[in-house]
Amino acid sequence: MQSHVPVPATESSVPPTPGLDTGPGRPGRTADGDRRSWRIAPRPPDAGLLTLLLAAGLWVYALPRIGFREMGDYGLLDRLPTAYYLSLLVLTAGFVLSLRRAGTAPWWPAAHCAALLFALKAPPAVLYDAVRYPWASKHDAVVNTLLANGELRPNAALSGNMSAYDQWPGFFTLNAGLVRAFGVESAAAYANWAPIVVGLLMMPVLVLIYRTFCDDWRLVWTAVWIFQLANWVGQDYFAPQALAYLLHLTVLAVVLRHFVRPGSAGRLRDRTFLDHAAATVPPPTTNKQRAVCVVILAPLIAAINATHQLTPVMLCVGLLALNLTRRYRNYGLLVVAGLLMLTWDLTMGRPLFVETLSTLKESIGELTQNSRAGYAGQLTGPGPELAGTANVLMVLAVAALAGTAVVLRRRLTRSALPLLLVSAAPVPLFAVNDYGGEMLFRVYLFALPGAAFFAAAALVPAVAGAHRSRAKALWRRAAAFVLPAVLLVLLAGFLPSYYGKEKMYYTPPEETALVTRALDKAPDGSLILATTGSFPQALHRYDRIEHWFFAEQELPENEKMLKDPAGYLADGIPPGTRAYVILTRTQDIYTAGEGLLPAGGFETLRSKLSASPLFRTVESHPYGVVLEYRPATP
Repeated sequence: MQSHVPVPATESSVPPTPGLDTGPGRPGRTADGDRRSWRIAPRPPDAGLLTLLLAAGLWVYALPRIGFREMGDYGLLDRLPTAYYLSLLVLTAGFVLSLRRAGTAPWWPAAHCAALLFALKAPPAVLYDAVRYPWASKHDAVVNTLLANGELRPNAALSGNMSAYDQWPGFFTLNAGLVRAFGVESAAAYANWAPIVVGLLMMPVLVLIYRTFCDDWRLVWTAVWIFQLANWVGQDYFAPQALAYLLHLTVLAVVLRHFVRPGSAGRLRDRTFLDHAAATVPPPTTNKQRAVCVVILAPLIAAINATHQLTPVMLCVGLLALNLTRRYRNYGLLVVAGLLMLTWDLTMGRPLFVETLSTLKESIGELTQNSRAGYAGQLTGPGPELAGTANVLMVLAVAALAGTAVVLRRRLTRSALPLLLVSAAPVPLFAVNDYGGEMLFRVYLFALPGAAFFAAAALVPAVAGAHRSRAKALWRRAAAFVLPAVLLVLLAGFLPSYYGKEKMYYTPPEETALVTRALDKAPDGSLILATTGSFPQALHRYDRIEHWFFAEQELPENEKMLKDPAGYLADGIPPGTRAYVILTRTQDIYTAGEGLLPAGGFETLRSKLSASPLFRTVESHPYGVVLEYRPATP
């Protein structure tokens, strides 16, 4: 029998084999190069997987230790355990490490972005036994009313500014169907999960937009990461704005990729002229192809118009900005979007549209007034003040980073100019209207996708070898430290911005039950008085009951009201009207934090009304009181 003796292999005789570890002294090859064993070397665990598992373990450990029921002046910030903060640090470290392989394994940065979204915004969804944001309960009330009545009344005059919801019913119609499909009692059963669901759906849309202008996966995923950290505005909750915003970005993604005019790219398809990270302009489309895209997008644009009042305006402004570029100078879609908006505004939305037009004469040009945040009050208390400061610093930080990239990476800016224009387009709306004190937040929200992209461009340098200058080589080395440092700063800004006022946003179930009982017992046509509409179930049965939120006005007027609150309210109640005053713990926290009432003003209001012979106490608890108006008999 012939024996076989191992023959040493040389580099020329034995080619490397995929999947094998061919390094000397490792399994698969002996130290002297003999090919004696062809075992596949065990691959070490990926750093991305390890950081995800470690972060998940810390987060799960921290979750039951979050003291959301005992929140103090700083909201959740001092109720989040150390393990929670450590989980975010581990996630950030894992994300930065995963960027090193983003070109070949983009799913690791994607997984970290999804984990960050969940880690930041899932605690209320998992823990809370009430709907986060008391005012979100009015959206649940609209869904319940739609299910109960089976119809809409867009021309009905409903109190509490609720007529607009019947005039733009898309979001509520969708959720009425979901409530029936899921078999739950109401949309409140899943409302707190809205930020996570919307965020996950938004991620691929953002990636599609960013990949239109960028080939560097590191920059793309860093932009998505920054978008999530900078999205503290709170407009992704259970509300029409969240759905309309998602559809808005979807329309823009399709336009940016499929509406390029032939012959408009010029040198933007020449790699020697582009920033190393820039993508070449997408292939041009013919008039026929763009017409087909318009037909496809028309239902999405119609859905936006059926869902929200302001988002169609933002879409038209963005499309108009794109028409300023030679690349996207296509007026057809802009005309269609404008006609769909006007058609809806002049039919279903006519009452509010006409009312808004009547107020434009007073608001146009009032830049200071239109850019105010919320009502005219001043944030008070450690948590709200910290949140307000963090809000401003976050806006300035993202703007500074984006501005740095626009100036220093001019080649990337030139190729991504459409994204820059779309992001800047909403800013002039400050000159038009204040949108109930929310224009500041909405402009920031619609500018954020582009701002996050350029902010990422300031932090993620071109790959080594793209440029040979010493300054850019030094910046590439410095970026290894600057990038994680800036991401940690943004994370530190997000937490107080999002959770610093959390004491206003969580309401105990006992308070919700108290309000629900009071409104269920109130006869049809009754008038409900409260300091503000920001308390749970404030608009329960809104189609049968009138509302007066009497403290939603200037602080000096409220200070006058506190001198004789019983007389002030009695003067505003129409004769013969059954009226009830509902004062709750959440109203106390909200009016104090937003500066609607002076320090101790809410307690003064409650004690004076309770002692007045004009009001009888129906129900009183530490978390709220219900008073019935009893006018003096002549």
